Amino acid sequence: MRPSSLFTLFLAFAHTSFAIDLVGFVQWNDLCPSYEDLGSAKVLLDSGRYSGRVTRSGNFSIPDIGPGVYVLSVLSHDYTFEQFRINVSDSSSIPEIKTYVFGTPLLSPSAVTLPYPIVLSPRSKNNYFKPHESFSLLGMFQNPMMMLMLLTAGMMLATPYIMKNMDPQSLEEFKNQQAKVASVQSSVQDGDFKSGLSASLTADEKTKASTSGAKSPPSNSGSTIQQRKGGKGGKRR
Repeated sequence: MRPSSLFTLFLAFAHTSFAIDLVGFVQWNDLCPSYEDLGSAKVLLDSGRYSGRVTRSGNFSIPDIGPGVYVLSVLSHDYTFEQFRINVSDSSSIPEIKTYVFGTPLLSPSAVTLPYPIVLSPRSKNNYFKPHESFSLLGMFQNPMMMLMLLTAGMMLATPYIMKNMDPQSLEEFKNQQAKVASVQSSVQDGDFKSGLSASLTADEKTKASTSGAKSPPSNSGSTIQQRKGGKGGKRR
């Protein structure tokens, strides 16, 4: 027989000699009073490296666990269990059981050592269904889109009253701006961007013309006054 085969047999024999059966039970409580409430559940070591099913009496057994440090967890559909750190030593047939918090170092020191066999107790029940929210009028008005719609409706209702109190020149500018925006929007919707740009420029020219026309009367009145002064001077001569 080859030396490599002998070494392999020796390792297998050593593993079998130091391996133990990890046993424990589920302690029923008010949250989960029986196996019928628990349903099918499985106890896992290192996320399924070793596993054993929970029987109807609540007991479980995981065979042939070699020396090492493991994390024990319970795979259950409806209930959540606490996780444990299992330290199996080759010098003792009783493993060391300690609590374990997910995300912490596996070999972190822990002062609490739990008794063996392992006792598992359901901590909480999983809730997969969220109740349907009832209609809330206050919640509807807290929606940003609803607030924006109310603000727009308020501005539309207040626009006629604002326009009544505007002077004619400001009202004319406001109407020109509205016509400009409507023309640009219709051109963009039709896909004619060139017409929209030309309409915008034409509206700007009309606005400038109306503004300059509104400012022209003071200059005419000044020239009229000068003519009157000139006329009076001519009569005196």
